[in-house]
Amino acid sequence: MHRLDYDPARTGPLHGLRVLDLSRLVAGNMLSLQLADYGAEVVKIEPHDKGDPLRAWRPQGVPVSWKVYARNKKSVTLNLREAEGKDVLLRLVEGAGVLIENFRPGTLEEMGLAPEVLLARNPKLIVVRISGFGQTGPYRHRPGFGTLVEAMSGFAYRNGFADREPVLPPLAMADMIAGIQGAMAVMIALRAIEMDGAPGQVVDLSLLEPIFSIMGAEAAWHQLTGRVRERVGSGSTTASPRNVYRTGDGKWLAMSGSMQSMAERIFRVIGRADMIDDPRFRTNEDRIKHRDLVDAAVGGWIGERTLDECMAVFDRESVTVAPVYDIAQICADPHFVEREILVDLPDAELGTVAHHNVVPRLSATPGGFTRPAPELGEHNEEILGGLGYDVADLRARGII
Repeated sequence: MHRLDYDPARTGPLHGLRVLDLSRLVAGNMLSLQLADYGAEVVKIEPHDKGDPLRAWRPQGVPVSWKVYARNKKSVTLNLREAEGKDVLLRLVEGAGVLIENFRPGTLEEMGLAPEVLLARNPKLIVVRISGFGQTGPYRHRPGFGTLVEAMSGFAYRNGFADREPVLPPLAMADMIAGIQGAMAVMIALRAIEMDGAPGQVVDLSLLEPIFSIMGAEAAWHQLTGRVRERVGSGSTTASPRNVYRTGDGKWLAMSGSMQSMAERIFRVIGRADMIDDPRFRTNEDRIKHRDLVDAAVGGWIGERTLDECMAVFDRESVTVAPVYDIAQICADPHFVEREILVDLPDAELGTVAHHNVVPRLSATPGGFTRPAPELGEHNEEILGGLGYDVADLRARGII
């Protein structure tokens, strides 16, 4: 894995944009990470006692999630239960372009920090409000946990096998998707200010709607047919052949024959050209109806060969397949290595920590790495002292 160093002097295309991130855990940190990687000054506003709960995710005692998702950010502690703490935040708002929060809807208002108050201090501020179900609607007060919306979005119902229970994703999928879409929303709002002189505005970012949006034409299909699509494991209700197949040496291979020409090529490669004109397999719709027979033919051929043998044949014939990797294989794969998809960054505690590289890749204004994840309150003196506050006094009185 390629080792890179942090460059404190580095700037990026978002240099000059200050982002105040009051959020906790995943979605807000994912959002602000996208901005920080491209040069925005992201200031985590953390509770003065324990900080962002993401710090408490400590496998083997190491907060690796914090190290990855708080890179390129700064940390300021602030007790927002105290009136003076809120006053400090409002001072910070005056010089910020974006504020991110993920309190339960209505909490910001109860704190006396409603969007109207924030925008009165800074009319160009973009306020991103992250919640589970949105700022309106009958579910607005429900807890905003990704697991809940992964269940209610239809994703879990469609994920897994027909004879087994619905399967939740093994990672914070709803939060991650929302964070990426939230970053896009921020850039749209900034563009509107830059080009049209638009005012600041509020982004109502639920976890539910972004993950529902990736379900694609599910609702349209239901409206058209009156039916509900069921779980099909690693198969597909839109293309066949499409599945994961076990090789003769006990490994796994993923295949997608979503184009007619590719499906025909696959049949020829496995010695079943007869399937091309068979009315059960002639079109994609026919193949979906007889998916079990298609999978039996394809899987039978694959199961008689090792993964390397399969890949050699399929690569030679330009068939759309790939091995199913675990993380150890990813770290060793030459493509991941050459493109530096994973990089090692210096870490005071561990020496180095593996990070995913900045995405997407821009040729003229790339993102990069300026600083490791901050210690709690590491930048109190720099940022609050820079506003004229006596940091030692604020600390002694429990404001920071």
